[in-house]
Amino acid sequence: MRKLFLVLTIAPLFTFAQQKQITLDDLYKRGTFRADPVSARFESQASAATIDTKGLKDQAGTDLSRPDRVISSDKNSGFALLSYNTESIYRRSSKAFLYLYNVNNKAVTKLATEKALHPSFSPDGNKVAFIESNNLYIYDVATSKKTAVTTDGKWNFVINGNCDWVYEEEFGFSQAYQWSENGTYLAYYRFDESAVKEYNMTVYDDGHNADYRFKYPKAGDANSTVDIFVYDVKAATKIKAQYEQGDIYIPRIKWTKNDSKLVVFWLNRHQNNLKLLLTDAVTGASQPIYEETNQYYVDINDDWQFLEDGKHFIYTSEKEGYTQIYLNSFDGKVKTKITKDNYDVASINGVDEKNKRIYYTAAYPRPMDRNFFVADFAGKKVTPLTTGEFTHRITLNKDFTQFYDFKSDINTPQVVTLNNIVTKKNNITVTVEKVVSSSEKLNTIIDQYAISKAEFLRIPNSKGDTLNSWILRPTKFDASKQYPVLFCNYGGPGSQNVANRFGTVSFWHQMLAERGFIIVCVDNTGTGYRGEEFKKKTYLQLGKYEIEDQIDAAKWLGKLPYVDKTKIGHWGWSYGGFMSSLAITKGADVFSAAIAVAPVTNWRYYDNIYTERYMRTPQENADGYDKNSPINFTNLIKGKYLIIHGTGDDNVHFQNATQMVTALVKNNVDFESAYYPNKNHGIGGSADNTSYHLWSKMTNWLYKNLGNKNTTE
Repeated sequence: MRKLFLVLTIAPLFTFAQQKQITLDDLYKRGTFRADPVSARFESQASAATIDTKGLKDQAGTDLSRPDRVISSDKNSGFALLSYNTESIYRRSSKAFLYLYNVNNKAVTKLATEKALHPSFSPDGNKVAFIESNNLYIYDVATSKKTAVTTDGKWNFVINGNCDWVYEEEFGFSQAYQWSENGTYLAYYRFDESAVKEYNMTVYDDGHNADYRFKYPKAGDANSTVDIFVYDVKAATKIKAQYEQGDIYIPRIKWTKNDSKLVVFWLNRHQNNLKLLLTDAVTGASQPIYEETNQYYVDINDDWQFLEDGKHFIYTSEKEGYTQIYLNSFDGKVKTKITKDNYDVASINGVDEKNKRIYYTAAYPRPMDRNFFVADFAGKKVTPLTTGEFTHRITLNKDFTQFYDFKSDINTPQVVTLNNIVTKKNNITVTVEKVVSSSEKLNTIIDQYAISKAEFLRIPNSKGDTLNSWILRPTKFDASKQYPVLFCNYGGPGSQNVANRFGTVSFWHQMLAERGFIIVCVDNTGTGYRGEEFKKKTYLQLGKYEIEDQIDAAKWLGKLPYVDKTKIGHWGWSYGGFMSSLAITKGADVFSAAIAVAPVTNWRYYDNIYTERYMRTPQENADGYDKNSPINFTNLIKGKYLIIHGTGDDNVHFQNATQMVTALVKNNVDFESAYYPNKNHGIGGSADNTSYHLWSKMTNWLYKNLGNKNTTE
């Protein structure tokens, strides 16, 4: 493998005397470094934007103004769905007042009395499905008839067509229904949450406060019972999909191109056995078409593509060491490995069934890079469509003749080009049609500021591995001086912070570098895009290898002549806050300061799907939970510790902070804390000044507790 170690000798830097310094106002009030808006969409993706909603009034004559969202149908251009007064629920869900808009006469019809979720047109554009009050409805555009597909929905008991909290967060989707290929059927989830324990949060107000309760299964807790139903739209009848019941998950359902065949994804609770069940929409009977087992766990993704012939499917799996692309037949007779590389496929961008080609993005030539490729179905020919040590983010058109390339690297804002895919005698090449954006405005602004250049490193750990890292040195770096170091880290399973794309290094980190801090990011053991074994080594002991790697990296950096080894800090958010809390406890001999924002402090407090995927249950693996919980090591703290949390965090509960503080108090450890009332996991907000206050607090705390004589405020 090509060496990635970079020479640490620093070349003379430009003179920055005439350049500005970044301020918190630039970042959290003025939006100085906001990226250039880019219009780079193909027509089919932009159709909703052409609908004129100016001057709309509802049936009572009330002005509706501009909608929050417009949903159009490719097959019925005469109607659109409009959403108003959108209200966020959890990470991927929101609800809004829903209207059907007649494009020709500008008439609007309110479809739901309450705010609705997940509105969508049927494939022919003649019907609309949506969720209201935990029930699934279908509205017929021609007859104006609204039909209740379900009637038993009830808050904190039964959900139809929408996910419960833990499915939404950990399986990455919220809309829990799907139209069949021609719209004959509607398949939907039914969650019975009766056995799931509630979590309550206080919502603070000017009166007596409110109590918000929702179902949240923590590690080891019972889950919802999940059933999949298939509704026959014309007959108004439904059947239940047949599969093995028990303590299981259904992480996906996907219709095949055959209008009456649904694939139900079945996953055991340990998440190491995945089965795909081809299910008949008329009878509910199923037969297995694929099964995968893993000694650790099977990751769930959306790369599954069921082909037009109704006989084959394409998918990605890391079952042979790296994430690769495979083609299988439903009957199991065809099993083709299409890519055969020692690097991970990051995503499938498109499948050209007519010409039997797959377009995909891979973490190549280095794990932090992304390049675009095309391969044939036989796996015999692979053609790179982009090259170099960059990140290429791709938007591909439907007929596979053009793509937009959003190209950047860690120090260079994106350049967006429209490209043609040219095929001659089975040879595929790319030509640039036009440059859409070169980030001219952002580059002009950046030139006015003293911006440092980040560099990639490979830092050795004590286990014989090398860790992908980046370093940002102070703008006016002087190798004869010693600077404090701030680690920024997430570090969770399959994540990647050391990425070769612009934005990886935030402008807040640039601001700190201007003021004399060295910023370092290290992707520890357990992070992604380096193959299965590197990622899954942390199985059953989250936090152990991760923090050992961060400690090793800090020790290595502490030996550099320009590093003040008495001033090495660590900060992180969520899983990163867990890492920062471990840094100041288990890493107390190396790290002198840590900021933990919204941290998990004990995996017993977190949800079961995520936690058990990597840890199994606390009943099965008590030591794995307890030996790596920072709560149990607060007595080791020597340095400064700041813990920050939102009281309305539905994801990583405020309980994590209160229990950590309890342990700190018990061991008489001095610490600082900040809480933000009613704020969720993101702890943000410009209208109420939350974002500015949060980042100001962290900045000032770092100046005070990590700064030295070579840093300035």
